[in-house]
Amino acid sequence: MLNINSFGIIGGDKRQLFCARSAADDGFGVFLAGFGKCENTLGLKNTDIKTAVENADALIFPLPISKDGETVNAPFADKPILFGELKERIKKDQPVFCGMNGKLGSDALSGLKTFCYSSREEFAAANAVPTAEGAIEIAMHEYAGTLSGSDVLIIGYGKIGRVLSMMLRGIGARVSVSARQLKDLELIKAAGMNAEHTARIRGRYDIIFNTVPALILDSRTLAKCASDALVIDLASLPGGADDKAAERMSIKVIHALSLPGKAAPKTAGIIIKNAVYNIIEEEDL
Repeated sequence: MLNINSFGIIGGDKRQLFCARSAADDGFGVFLAGFGKCENTLGLKNTDIKTAVENADALIFPLPISKDGETVNAPFADKPILFGELKERIKKDQPVFCGMNGKLGSDALSGLKTFCYSSREEFAAANAVPTAEGAIEIAMHEYAGTLSGSDVLIIGYGKIGRVLSMMLRGIGARVSVSARQLKDLELIKAAGMNAEHTARIRGRYDIIFNTVPALILDSRTLAKCASDALVIDLASLPGGADDKAAERMSIKVIHALSLPGKAAPKTAGIIIKNAVYNIIEEEDL
């Protein structure tokens, strides 16, 4: 990382703030912008956009980079940061690191030297832990009983499903996991948990965690397995549950999005920083 000695970290929530703090602790110069309304910037000085872009060797944008397709996702900014105006200040050879585009069209990033940190495997794997902890925190708050002794279903045995199932077993829940691939079903059994095929969920559960971004909990499945259950949907919108059917059945569905940033912003910020470092090393920037 000999060519990059400073970062301009523009917009975002507390994840970006902790990313900035961690990069500064590593000895990098940090130009923080878009945090004028943040009461505690962790000892970092909030500067203006022009200063951040013109003085930083590389830029780090939030995840997602935009929520409305026009402005940078910057909840702590004094005023909206228009991406179109900001783009004009970015140099063509200046590395730009960002999360998923959100509602910002791909053409908006054209002509820039962009790298997506949120699409990386190690990023997703690292975020599985704060996501699982955040999901359990929601369950503890929303479920009337204890997780210990409860019947829990996790839909999907990917990165989040594996970590979440391990944590819930440690708490003492009776854990079932659904998957479609036979190898995953065998791994679930080998881990000492009940295995269900995702297309044929039959059990009845107290809490259901969905990690699959597809309609799994339709009206028939909800009626069979979730008539009294709390459903915590961790998948990206529109999620994996039929919300209208759930409402008719008085089943509570909670769409729990961006949990790493809400449950553990410090850890999530460091995960972003590490992914950026990995890209810099791989691309020899």
